[in-house]
Amino acid sequence: MVVLAAAVVTKSGKAVLSRQFHEMQRSRIEGLLSSFPKLTSTGQQHTTVETEHVRFVYQPLDELFMVLITNRQSNILQDIESLHLFARVVTDICRSCDESHILRNAFELLCAFDEIISVGYRENVNLSQVKSSIEMESHEERIQEIIAKNKEQEAKEELKRRAKQFEMQRKEAQKRGQGFMQGNFNSSSSYSMGGGYGGGGAYSPALDNMPSMRESPSSYSRSASATPSATSKARGMKLGRKAKAADLFEAIKPDVEEPLLGAPAATNHKTVNQEGVHIDIEERISVTANKDGGLEQIDVRGVLTLKITDPDNARISLALQSSDDTSIQFKTHPNVDKNAWKDQKIVQMRDLSRPFPTNNNLEVVKWKLITRDETLMPLTITCWPSPSGNGTCDVNVEYELENEALELREVIICIPLSAEPTADVTQVDGSYVVDRARRVLEWQLPVINSSNKSGVLECNIPGDDANGFFPVTVSFISDKLLSGVDVISVSNVENNSETTFSKEIYMAADDYIIG
Repeated sequence: MVVLAAAVVTKSGKAVLSRQFHEMQRSRIEGLLSSFPKLTSTGQQHTTVETEHVRFVYQPLDELFMVLITNRQSNILQDIESLHLFARVVTDICRSCDESHILRNAFELLCAFDEIISVGYRENVNLSQVKSSIEMESHEERIQEIIAKNKEQEAKEELKRRAKQFEMQRKEAQKRGQGFMQGNFNSSSSYSMGGGYGGGGAYSPALDNMPSMRESPSSYSRSASATPSATSKARGMKLGRKAKAADLFEAIKPDVEEPLLGAPAATNHKTVNQEGVHIDIEERISVTANKDGGLEQIDVRGVLTLKITDPDNARISLALQSSDDTSIQFKTHPNVDKNAWKDQKIVQMRDLSRPFPTNNNLEVVKWKLITRDETLMPLTITCWPSPSGNGTCDVNVEYELENEALELREVIICIPLSAEPTADVTQVDGSYVVDRARRVLEWQLPVINSSNKSGVLECNIPGDDANGFFPVTVSFISDKLLSGVDVISVSNVENNSETTFSKEIYMAADDYIIG
């Protein structure tokens, strides 16, 4: 049997969808389909109708017809069996067999038709096999996804275990250090090389002669030599070791806790001298972009936190400014005056006779911005992997600062190393590190601003799968916000005088993903 074409047509002969399995001119197939309704008899049920050259095998689909055009020498029984399979495929893919649903699912239907007929001849397939082929499911891919998720979960559990272990070690070290310091000190007694313990056996070293842990080695030696007691000197060194253990934990604590907190840049938050009224303005940005660097979505979340330590300045109002972007959605604390905020962008208590709470971090204003406006994208990253034909890829990574008013600091661009944790870097702006444990190449740039708004990294990396170098992730911090939120002034509502305040502005990338 030879199937020339399969089509879904209206009762008037208009082709809604048609797939030709032999070379046929469009005018020829349209002429055959338009003549098909004229050959059918009204009020009679038939399965086939023939002309001088071709045979039509058809079946009604609500207001449409499923039609197969075959040559006259084909096996009519096989034609009918193929027709039924075509009809079942159409009804399975389309919820309703009308023209709009057929057009909406045209691509899937054409793929299914190609699975049933190949070069005019029927393939030995059934409906479930056709659906499986269209879905293009891969058992190996599912297994790899499960393995990857298990590895990720194991890594998270290991990080939590290490963090808990270090925390227990730190507490134990602090407990031993405090127990030593809280011993029965007696200031009226002393210990020297010639006298032993005095005052009933209590140990009381002279505190003025105790060396400080912050002194330099030379000053420590001088202090030790000035102390006549060798035992006192040994005890001081023992106490120092406990402090060093705690300091060691504090030094490695960010490396353990950062992956759990999901905020790698948080430890780099600069601190300023805080006044009686202190304001923290923080923004977290998440960006999803495609492999070419084109924006899919920006999600910005911000919060303004007020901390008042001076009770005399607890009755205040804050004058704010922000960008003119109407898509930014603000939300104020329930106790904040909604009318003052809406009309003048002023943050003050709804009841002016009530002061703000003191010595608390008060989140008074929150905002969010979800947009696909590429002009708001801080940094564009483009990754170009090109297979070189010898099992490696030449990878070019470029960055470009879209908003020249921003200054991004401590920028890290991570490129996955799917095959081997190695890279041959031939050109780089900034510096790079190959993290073998995480299997990534980290491109590090201390600052990106208008003076170096673009840069490139060129390298050769093992692996010939271009998709293996995605997703590329980016992290950075900045003291300028996308929303433009800032506090202009702070006023005392009692005497309408300006109040001295301090503020910190901080923006960090949470999930900045390309590909």
